[in-house]
Amino acid sequence: MGAGKSTIGRLLSHELHYDFIDSDKVIEERSGANIPWIFDVEGEQGFRDREAAVIDELTQLSDCVLATGGGVVMRPENRTNLQSRGLVVYLQTSIEQQLERTAKDRNRPLLQTGNPEAVLRRLLQQRDPLYKSCADIIIRTDRRHPRAVIQEILRQLKQHQPLNA
Repeated sequence: MGAGKSTIGRLLSHELHYDFIDSDKVIEERSGANIPWIFDVEGEQGFRDREAAVIDELTQLSDCVLATGGGVVMRPENRTNLQSRGLVVYLQTSIEQQLERTAKDRNRPLLQTGNPEAVLRRLLQQRDPLYKSCADIIIRTDRRHPRAVIQEILRQLKQHQPLNA
């Protein structure tokens, strides 16, 4: 959360001349409800079921940059689909940066607690090894301008595969 997936993804897709897709936005559009509402009504399990179905579908598309929700890596099938069908970029950021970027965002159900820092620390402990296990590229985003992050991603992408080939 708060690593810059949507901002970086949108800019990267523009640079690559690919479509940009945000899986959370697709889930909201298809369900006709926002993510906090889905969490309230269906619980995290219900949301994760919806997310897995959308990830399975979206990872089969080509020529797109897909921004996912932060918890996508919790399900093995999501990690498998992301890894086997595309190149995975992990945007790594500090807890402090996440707190700054998410402080006023009420659209993050997992952070609607008295201690969002503790939640972020717990989530990072659970998720970081999973992110690292499926990432082809790992980029630190703390205190970096989005354009600098994009340039680093593009440089590393060239090492992994020819673009638009």
